[in-house]
Amino acid sequence: MAIKTELLINGMHCASCAVNIERALKKTKGISEANVNFALGVASVAYDPNLITPNEIKKIVSDLGYSAEDKQVDRKAEMRKKETEGLKKRFLLSLIFGIPLLYFSMGWMLGLPVPFIGNARLQALIQFILATPVIFVAFNLYASGLRSILKLAPNMDSLVFIGTSAAYIYSIAISLLIWSGQSYGVKDLYYEIAAFILIFILLGKYLEAVTKGKTSEALKKLIGLQAKTARVIRNGKEMNIPVGEVKIGDIVVVKPGEKIPVDGIVVDGSSTVDESMLTGESMPVSKKKGDRVIGASINKSGMLKFKASAVGKNTVLAQIIKIVEEAQASKAPIQLLADRVAQYFVPLVMCIAILAFLFWFFIAGKPFVFALTILIAVLIIACPCALGLATPTAIMVGTGLGAKNGILIKGADALEKAHKLDTIVFDKTGTLTRGKPGVTDVVSVSNYAENEVLSLAAVAEEGSEHPIGEAIILETKKRGLIAGEGEKYEAVAGKGIKCIYNGKWLFVGNRGFIAGNNIEVSKETGTILQKLENEGKTAVFVAFGGKVVGLIAVADTLKEYSKEAVEQLKKMGKGVWMITGDNKRTAIAIAKQLGIGENSVIAEVLPQDKAKKVKGLQDKGKIVAFVGDGINDAPALAQADVGIAMGGGTDIAMETGEIILIKGDLRDVVTAIDLSSYTMRKIKQNLFWAFFYNSIGIPIAAGILYPFLGFLLNPMIAAAAMAFSSVSVVSNSLLMKRYKKKI
Repeated sequence: MAIKTELLINGMHCASCAVNIERALKKTKGISEANVNFALGVASVAYDPNLITPNEIKKIVSDLGYSAEDKQVDRKAEMRKKETEGLKKRFLLSLIFGIPLLYFSMGWMLGLPVPFIGNARLQALIQFILATPVIFVAFNLYASGLRSILKLAPNMDSLVFIGTSAAYIYSIAISLLIWSGQSYGVKDLYYEIAAFILIFILLGKYLEAVTKGKTSEALKKLIGLQAKTARVIRNGKEMNIPVGEVKIGDIVVVKPGEKIPVDGIVVDGSSTVDESMLTGESMPVSKKKGDRVIGASINKSGMLKFKASAVGKNTVLAQIIKIVEEAQASKAPIQLLADRVAQYFVPLVMCIAILAFLFWFFIAGKPFVFALTILIAVLIIACPCALGLATPTAIMVGTGLGAKNGILIKGADALEKAHKLDTIVFDKTGTLTRGKPGVTDVVSVSNYAENEVLSLAAVAEEGSEHPIGEAIILETKKRGLIAGEGEKYEAVAGKGIKCIYNGKWLFVGNRGFIAGNNIEVSKETGTILQKLENEGKTAVFVAFGGKVVGLIAVADTLKEYSKEAVEQLKKMGKGVWMITGDNKRTAIAIAKQLGIGENSVIAEVLPQDKAKKVKGLQDKGKIVAFVGDGINDAPALAQADVGIAMGGGTDIAMETGEIILIKGDLRDVVTAIDLSSYTMRKIKQNLFWAFFYNSIGIPIAAGILYPFLGFLLNPMIAAAAMAFSSVSVVSNSLLMKRYKKKI
């Protein structure tokens, strides 16, 4: 059985680096799956422990010239920070030598007073002394580039290595000729080109590291939510301990304004809790004895004592972090295109550069320096980094936005598929409806007011565990009514209940129960009953003193925002279906309330047959999302093109859904689809500009404009353009943070 592990990869400089590592891992016996994410610097590997060990996997990576270590969230952040700071220092150091070099090499063109301008030997020495430290500062690029060439797996660093080495070595050769007394001058030196190409690349990599870090801010914020300490009661005393030492069953005390450290169940106290950072729900939630609390939420008003029910990696927050991390490290199908291009791109560019050099030197008869300039420009401008960053950066921001809004997207493929959906199938009970009966109608057919009819029913149902009785009691409390006490209670299973109240018999039950106790039901009352039942409701009679005084209708009521979500999906052009095990009449009644057509209702379906119904729609060419509660809907969630599971604070780790709605708010189905469309638009924009940049940049660097306009691309400009192409792609992804929900 394959085991999955994630490794932090250090030393990758472009998309082709990631492709080379991925290819080497996939070719290794014992590894069944390998996915290397350049933007995150993470490799996800599935391997057979009987055939290969984690240390052997790391050695494969290190043999390619990169380092690999076990992934830890804190270590990952530390590595990213260290990488960014290192690049900043190297860039600044290279600039310290680069600016004087630029002054000595090109200042005379601007009419600046350059010392020793007439002394070519001294000028060559000064430029050599200033350029060489820049080469050493960027030596890791050289090492990576040369190593990749020797292993026949060239990457972006290989292009930089060849281009800058050519300029640097050529300049040294000219310097030796100058020092030997030959007639060459300062204008024949190209030290500044080699140095400034590296300076621009270091600047680009530094800016890229900074902007890449910003794409995972949502994950950083989630990680930052974790409490550091907890106040627990042990041996009758309160004590503060690190949150990692809290055990299941510990009694935890949280005062107003403090973070709740772990998940648990309230045993004492009442308060309101801000869960917005986890669910996206802005309103604080009331908590009392028996309610669940989520670690990292904030206690607002009263003091709470709760029993820890989940700690460490089993808390809701830990599960959310895990899901977001896995989603950000996964690859969307559209990224495979960029990976394939990156795989062949660098060797192709090297061929183009050599052919361009040969053409201009041997066929066009241009000077060696002219042809060399073109070779360097082609090598430097061809940057596959933008291609490698186009998809993962957008995926990282998209999944982060989802998490911020209470939507957990478990993989990049789900984020990509969601925008293609044309059919949304909702389970009814627990998804569109609350899953619990509630009082929908109280109808008086006597001189009693509606509230009096309800209060009488509550007398009979007091203490009842029947769903209808519980619904009546709950509605009574909601309305602030006080029910009296009866005596001589007698329940008849499946029919109703009776008792004596104020000296008279009180009956609450179905028509057969009322008729069996010789109480007459008028024609008008029967008509009202029929109407309520046609609406999919279950109605009971309330009779007191030998007469029917009213009817109470109970039904599974719609969840808040269900209708709004259905309306919005229909506006988006999606087909909306409802599936349920309920009878057809009840199902159609609920569907009418939602605005779902009768022909889009699938009723009287067993849980195990829901998947077949979904497949039936897929067989008709529909791209289907199934929205369910993730328990008895598991087969249908798995069958659908995209399974969307309803989450409630503690069941976030459901394995069946690809998208989890933490709040259980159906409007988030709309947001998930809209966010998918928005993310895909950004990915396509990124890929377009990355392809466009290379399609235009390489021919210009190869000198295509020179015969017509006399324009030759300076390699330093090529380096600057290459560096900022990657930054522009990441910045475009960062603009996604402006996203606004549809509803």
